[in-house]
Amino acid sequence: MLNGNLLSRFAAACPGGDFFGLPKWYAYLQGTYDPTTHQCVPQVSNINDVWLIIAALIEMLLRLAAIAAVFMVIFGGIKYTTSQGDPDDTARARNTLIYALVGLLISISAAIVITFVAKSLGA
Repeated sequence: MLNGNLLSRFAAACPGGDFFGLPKWYAYLQGTYDPTTHQCVPQVSNINDVWLIIAALIEMLLRLAAIAAVFMVIFGGIKYTTSQGDPDDTARARNTLIYALVGLLISISAAIVITFVAKSLGA
């Protein structure tokens, strides 16, 4: 059975995300495990921790943008399939797919950069 002391050794920061795997606002802050509530208690120790909170919020927005881009890829694929050879509809659907894939690539790349920077600041 895991107790709070053992669990806190493996988690330097408050990990996890619940909804769509989004990070919590305190994802990069140092924290302690509270065994009574079974939750991580974030600790804001100085003004620089505000940047870690901002980085977590930006990462949340980038992940939401990536989810929206995936839905746009699906939407563009459906529009492309149902265009029935009409050149205008096919071109619009192809543009939707291209823009959605570019947006997905940008949002994933930016989330990786934000994660790297936030983990370097939090270390």
